[in-house]
Order: sequence, then C-alpha cells, then structure tokens
Amino acid sequence: MATKADSLEDATITPASLREALGSFPTGVAVVTTLGDEGKPLGLTINSFNSVSLEPALVLWSLALSSPSIGAFRKHGAFAINILRKDQGQLCMKFARPADDKFEDINWSKGYKGVPVLKGAMVTLECETYQIVEGGDHEVYMGTVKRIHKTDSAPLVFHRGQLVQLASSALREEASFRLKNRPSKQRAT
Repeated sequence: MATKADSLEDATITPASLREALGSFPTGVAVVTTLGDEGKPLGLTINSFNSVSLEPALVLWSLALSSPSIGAFRKHGAFAINILRKDQGQLCMKFARPADDKFEDINWSKGYKGVPVLKGAMVTLECETYQIVEGGDHEVYMGTVKRIHKTDSAPLVFHRGQLVQLASSALREEASFRLKNRPSKQRAT
C-alpha cells in the first residue's frame, strides 16, 4: 500500500515529476534519421521508441513539437530508427545536442528513400511514415518497417537520466550454462 510520501495522486503532476517517474523505466537508445531540405541528413537521439504491430510491421517514436527537425520528419515520409550498441554513448550524445552538421565524421549510408542508416548500429529499422498523431507537446510518428539490419550485440540503455549497460553477454552465457547444467531433482519413490 502506497503512503503519502510514495504517491503524487493528491499533488499536481508537473513535467519534472513526470519525467522523474518515467525515468525509472529503462529504455533502449536510438538515433532516428531522415532527410531535410536538399537531401541534407538529419538525426536526433530518442528513447521514445516502441513496437506497435507485427502484422503489419509498425513501430512508433515521438518528437517534441518544438524540435527544429520536425518539418523534415513531416515532409520526407521516411525515417530510420538506429538502435545503439552499448559502446555508442558518444554517438548518442552527438545526436542529442544541437549542431549544424551532426553527420560530420559519422559513417553512414543511404537506406530506404535515401534515409541515413548509421553504420555499426545494433539494429536499424528503415521505415515509411504510416501516420503522425499529435499528442500534447509531441507528435507520435508511426512507421511501416521496410528493411531491417541487425547485429548480435548488447544495447545502450537509458535509466534515471544516465546511459547504462546491461550485464555482459559473458555473464548471460554463464547464467544460461548454470541453468542448463544444474542437477535435476530426484523423484521420491
């Protein structure tokens, strides 16, 4: 049972208190990319990514209405979700900050409808915009997945305002080995 100290149900929910509460939920980190005017590559770091449907293959992410890139995402009609590996924290931060050319010194190629696909991402989903829905101070972008690129690596994770990593694959493999090789219980006869 929650106590007054644990609950904000009687208090005004502020953007800061909601952000703090939502930060308790660990999320993956991705860079969403598209093309702007004259084919200029654009991208930004997001952690507001989720699956919607397997059939048809739909995903979603959200973008602040105040984002300088919003016009390009509305207009181009395609985007790529580049899900970052555990060792790509610097790439995450580069796309999280304002800059004239975030793609300077970045290895990328053209994907579906020319959208930038970041080389070395853990997973990239190339998407065609399916629907855009306004929700509060954001727009929610749903996309039909057209192409998938994936590697076998661990994800970068965002939790409580920090980039963190999941347990290493070596630890996961050891735990899996122990579970598979534990002695089975003898049946009583």
